[in-house]
Amino acid sequence: MTQSNTIQQQKIQRKLQIGVMGSAADLKYTKELEAIAEKLGELIARSNNILVFGAEKDCDSLSTAACRGAKQQGGLTVGVTYNKDKKVFQKDADIIISCGLDRGGGREYVLALSCDVLIAVSGGSGTLNEIAVAYQSDIPIIVIEGTGGWADQLANKYLDARSRQIAHGVKTPEEAINLAIKLGSKYLEKYS
Repeated sequence: MTQSNTIQQQKIQRKLQIGVMGSAADLKYTKELEAIAEKLGELIARSNNILVFGAEKDCDSLSTAACRGAKQQGGLTVGVTYNKDKKVFQKDADIIISCGLDRGGGREYVLALSCDVLIAVSGGSGTLNEIAVAYQSDIPIIVIEGTGGWADQLANKYLDARSRQIAHGVKTPEEAINLAIKLGSKYLEKYS
């Protein structure tokens, strides 16, 4: 292999693993929020990147709505689920990773650490946990403003005085994906 070929291979960047996190159905989110999450999934698929989402076992969620959107566009989806089996709510996900850990702690670590950038829509305690893991790991964080939950509470703020990663607030799914590609690419350059 020539030096030129080696340099070309080093410049090739893998697809981004873009996480979409958000409220589970028991938080009674609106159809409008579900549409935002689906749009995020569609845009990730159209950008030729990979959706990483929280694969739930017993209910729908904004994360699984993103999976539906990505699948409608022929995108590649990776769901991280809790416990040991692969029985999940969103049956058409491409890859299911059973982390063997419980919801509410362990699963969120595996899910967040599988992302090159994380986008939050609304979100309860699980989403907060995922954002905190991303923050501690220097993974870029984007939140959709106006969706409620932790997304609104953390928009354009740092989680603590370390000022590692600001939770970038955006208004639309299109803004979120454009920023995700930019921030995720920088993350890959830094950590790959």
